[in-house]
Amino acid sequence: MKPFDVYPLINVTPVKAAGSKIWDDQDTEYLDLYGGHAVISIGHSHPHYTKRIKDQLDNIAFYSNSVQIPIQKELATKLGDVSGYPDYDLFLCNSGAEANENALKLASFETGKKGFIAFTKGFHGRTSGAVALTDNPKILAPFNTHESVHILPFNDLEAVEKQLAEGSIAGVIVEGIQGVGGIQVPDPAFLLGLSELTKKYGAKLILDEVQSGYARTGKFFAHQWVEGLKPDLITVAKGMGNGFPIGGVLISPEFQASHGLLGTTFGGNHLACAAALAVLEVIEEENLIAAAAESGKAIIAALEKVEGVTEVRGKGLMIGFDLATEAAPVRSALIHEHKIFTGSSGGKHTIRLLPPLNIEPKALTLFVEKLEEVLKVKQA
Repeated sequence: MKPFDVYPLINVTPVKAAGSKIWDDQDTEYLDLYGGHAVISIGHSHPHYTKRIKDQLDNIAFYSNSVQIPIQKELATKLGDVSGYPDYDLFLCNSGAEANENALKLASFETGKKGFIAFTKGFHGRTSGAVALTDNPKILAPFNTHESVHILPFNDLEAVEKQLAEGSIAGVIVEGIQGVGGIQVPDPAFLLGLSELTKKYGAKLILDEVQSGYARTGKFFAHQWVEGLKPDLITVAKGMGNGFPIGGVLISPEFQASHGLLGTTFGGNHLACAAALAVLEVIEEENLIAAAAESGKAIIAALEKVEGVTEVRGKGLMIGFDLATEAAPVRSALIHEHKIFTGSSGGKHTIRLLPPLNIEPKALTLFVEKLEEVLKVKQA
């Protein structure tokens, strides 16, 4: 038996990491500008993070949710305070897809309806319900196809209202910024319109902040760039645990969820909560929300001046940029010749950057210099 390859494998074997750096089994150093799909929020092996987990491991690592787990309450309180949602409840699970599945369930139970609206280029996970709402035919098996799911054009409020008016929609799910879809930033008027329309037609607004949350965009959640927007449900994961599997759903106090509606074996375990608390503590202590906003502004401005870059999108350290040439050879040169990890996203011309929020400015400057070198060679 061998592991199933979930992605085309890069010929690099990481064995050690610290901050924004990774070392492979040949002791070659790499710069990490991708963070393992936006997971590494506070840097690899952050000392406070590792200490928090080790200390927890010395006491208790796991017990089921059938007993009192005080560290869950500590995490919920901290997340509420840091995120600006202190009055919401927090359901803890293990991943972003699982968070979205439970948000869908909550919206359906609360409204008594089964229809959902999602959007073109959206990505919400690889479990059954999440896949059904993901606009990617490559991962949509016949089993995952649901007549009650409607994939509508992104930023098209008219199409949304037409579908909502039919009366069968339990919820609308949208990413704070589309990640896998190419770093597509929703129009603020679109998000506000979704909030107004869901209220008008008795549906729930679900903000998928799995990739765009946790300070990545220079706000705690990407939707907080839109003043006055308060979703009914917010889903989180990825940067929440800095590598330790954890996800969650922030639930508006208007919901009437009861015992037994949601459940999980591993969700909210002691170790996961310790990891998530460490992330929030570092975000506060190192002022990483402001750091991400500042670093993002600087690198976006630098990328816009690079010859061969045709468009730059995103906020904070959630950045996508398009090239005049195909991205794959450029990414290959960056990792194999210049030892820099980047990500793909959307179409064939897009490169995605999701570095640790506390990345050093000089590392971003170095990346832009190496990108310019690669593009000059490709254009020669």
